[in-house]
Amino acid sequence: MDGLRLEDSINRTCPWSGDPISPDSLTLYKGRVVGFCNTGCRDKFERAVAAFEAALSGEAAPAAPGV
Repeated sequence: MDGLRLEDSINRTCPWSGDPISPDSLTLYKGRVVGFCNTGCRDKFERAVAAFEAALSGEAAPAAPGV
């Protein structure tokens, strides 16, 4: 995501892999910058969050392959 900065991330290691986070693999979650080691881990997180939020709201969850 444009405008997100590595130094603003709340974590230093990827929550999926434990590897160091990368500046091209940041996302916003509940207003906070979260970092991942690569875009694949970031995208997997975003799909999982969307599926959980849909389930909590009672909507049909979007497909979340690989989660």
